[in-house]
Amino acid sequence: MKRDAFGVPSILFFVLSAQAPLTSIVGAACLAIAMGNGAGAPGAYLAVGLVVILFSVGFTTITRHLDTRGGFFAVIRAGLGLRSGAGGSLLALLSYNAVQFAMYGLFGASMAGLIGRTAGFSSPWWVWSLAAIALVWFLGSRKVELGARVLAVLVAFELLLLIAFGIGVLATRGLSSLDVAGSFSPTAVLAGAPGVAIMFAIASMFGFESTAIYAGEAKDPKRTIPRATYIAVTLIAVFLALVTWMLVAYYGAAQVQDQATQVLGSDPALFALTPLESVLGGWASTAADVLLCTSLFAGVLAFHNMITRYFHAMAGSCLFPAILERTNRHQAPANASAAQSFAACAAIAPFAILGLDPVAKLFSWFSGLAVATLIVLYTLTSVAVIAYFRRHPVETGRWATLIAPGLSTVLMLGILALVLNNFGVLTGGDATTVVLLLITIPVSFALGWSRVRGGTRAPATAEVADLA
Repeated sequence: MKRDAFGVPSILFFVLSAQAPLTSIVGAACLAIAMGNGAGAPGAYLAVGLVVILFSVGFTTITRHLDTRGGFFAVIRAGLGLRSGAGGSLLALLSYNAVQFAMYGLFGASMAGLIGRTAGFSSPWWVWSLAAIALVWFLGSRKVELGARVLAVLVAFELLLLIAFGIGVLATRGLSSLDVAGSFSPTAVLAGAPGVAIMFAIASMFGFESTAIYAGEAKDPKRTIPRATYIAVTLIAVFLALVTWMLVAYYGAAQVQDQATQVLGSDPALFALTPLESVLGGWASTAADVLLCTSLFAGVLAFHNMITRYFHAMAGSCLFPAILERTNRHQAPANASAAQSFAACAAIAPFAILGLDPVAKLFSWFSGLAVATLIVLYTLTSVAVIAYFRRHPVETGRWATLIAPGLSTVLMLGILALVLNNFGVLTGGDATTVVLLLITIPVSFALGWSRVRGGTRAPATAEVADLA
């Protein structure tokens, strides 16, 4: 056994420290409730958590036999071939870029709101988004990352604040304010536009697959990685479901959707900040404001560093121009960093020029695109697990190699259908916008597929991580 190998607590620390629970609560809860299924939003978190756990059965089983440092994309390549792996890599890039663009919109709106509430003057949201892009580019081109300890401290404060809020709601509203059927019954979860609520619930799960990255450094990875994955998904889903339920309890199940809709067009963050201030005092609202901004900045920097490494690696595999492979004197992928920063500027520019809402439009549209792409990746991964174990019968249990990934495939396709069916809600019913956003998914996969020359079978070795 490796002397410094990671156990379940260590891997959970790495995964959970990268989560930003305030983004889900302050940033997304208003949208999920107003545009989605109202009081049924907490149930959507639990439902998605159960489906992701089912997906994780096959995903964690295949980590025992592959070098899965490439996450989903290594699995797709191993099960479905080089071309599908390359297509999966492009889908991953689309998903990660889209969620980062969404976070830039929320960051700009959050910073503008924070400055307005504390300093008393208004400022355009896009000024703060551009400032963040510039700072992220500067740090990314010099290979500067926020350490795990910094992220852990930020997330710890977020968790403590939200836990205190939940306790405060129960203390002030009482147990009678909790409407179990109103939030967790099938009727409540499927009310309104459930695909929108499910979309934001899946967005909250971003990054759970990073447990597989630590397989080579874990104590007894065959046990550690599955346990860490199941615990991480369960904690995230249950915690966000409970905190969102406390918001529903604060407003009342019958009134919560109307309250969320009222603030959606002005400042959606107030949907969560107002209860925080009411229950815990003015300091809680200010603290949440600040922590939301710091967590969002940590998130966009983390995604930037991840994406630039994809650019760098894929340029080395001849999938992207060779110029993106070059590093500078800091040994950072400077050209890839500049390209990703330029892409972020290009993404937010139309929203700034046209005066579109950074939360209801930029954040929600790109979050929807990121999640739809991610569900396609989940589906491809489940199919790849089945295909891999049919060719390599190294596992005897049919549950982990066929039944669970088969059920996961069916459920993911069902979720994808729900998300696509409700996608128009995110764009205000604009069919042109829906088509322009969603067409990028098959186009990205086709571009990755077409860039690979030669055979389509993937080796079941460490080479599966090359593209990622």
